[in-house]
Amino acid sequence: MNTKNKSKVKKSSISTRLRNGMIVIFLIMILLIVRLGWLQFVKGSWLKEQMYSQLITSRIISPKRGTIYDANGKELAISAAVDTVTINPTLIVVSDENKELAEIKTKALKEKVAKALSEIFELDYQKTLEKVSSTNFLETIAKKVQKDKIDKLKSWMEEEKIYSGINIDEDSKRYYPYGNLASNLIGFCGDENIGLEGLENEFDDLLTGTPRKNNNISRCNSRIYTRSKWNIFRCWKW
Repeated sequence: MNTKNKSKVKKSSISTRLRNGMIVIFLIMILLIVRLGWLQFVKGSWLKEQMYSQLITSRIISPKRGTIYDANGKELAISAAVDTVTINPTLIVVSDENKELAEIKTKALKEKVAKALSEIFELDYQKTLEKVSSTNFLETIAKKVQKDKIDKLKSWMEEEKIYSGINIDEDSKRYYPYGNLASNLIGFCGDENIGLEGLENEFDDLLTGTPRKNNNISRCNSRIYTRSKWNIFRCWKW
């Protein structure tokens, strides 16, 4: 009789534990569903905006400005292809499980990148380092850079195997083949290829092309997507 009672008590105890366990699991599932619903329907739009703001950086690329000719068809003002170099400091980092070691490696990498950029483009090292160490998603390093310096940058990137966070974008620069000849009539343009004087200003609407927006995808699926030396998106493991 005692044995039967003990058996009943044991079964009852097991049933109680199972029931309590199922109740706990059920409550956890309810909480998860509520949490998912809150994230999806209440915070969904805000989270999506935050994701896009972190994933995508946009830059306005200046269009190539039209050419000015004289009555004989000779070029008086032309635009030549150059490049603008920008960086995304948040991508110039080193990942490591050891946070302290990752910070040390990242600091060394940023100093290395700043040193190379300041030497290639003849910039102040400290100011360049401040930009590379910034928390902004976009910092301009050099505008309207000639091909020889861009080639130096590309070679350095190849040698050091550093691509992430460094962007080379197409741009244009205004040239006047005859120098100061008829400069009062032709006029000139500012840094943003906007006509400020003379014909450049008078016919600015006709000479100005349509600016285009360049969107860079920063990260996706634990990888980094950046514009590479070929001005295309490349994928690099994080």
